[in-house]
Amino acid sequence: MSTEKNEFEHDTITLTGDDGSELLCAVICEFDIEDKGYIVLLPIDENGEQLQDDPYFYRYWEEDGDPVLDDILDDDEYEAVIDRFDEILDEAEFDDIDE
Repeated sequence: MSTEKNEFEHDTITLTGDDGSELLCAVICEFDIEDKGYIVLLPIDENGEQLQDDPYFYRYWEEDGDPVLDDILDDDEYEAVIDRFDEILDEAEFDDIDE
């Protein structure tokens, strides 16, 4: 996995599967819940076009400046992350209307 700045609107992270396949993802947002970091990623193609509608949610932190992602295996934790992401989207929508 690597992060990079590029010509896209968002920062990107390249996820590498167990089989060595790579998937480019836009970083939609990062947030904390109870001192744990989370990241929301959306798969994109090389032109920055989204490949699917459903984002990926991971626990997120950095070690020695490198990003570390971990699966969210607990159902309650996963629901809390989705709920917080929905709140962030609602807040962003409200801000757009306000401007």
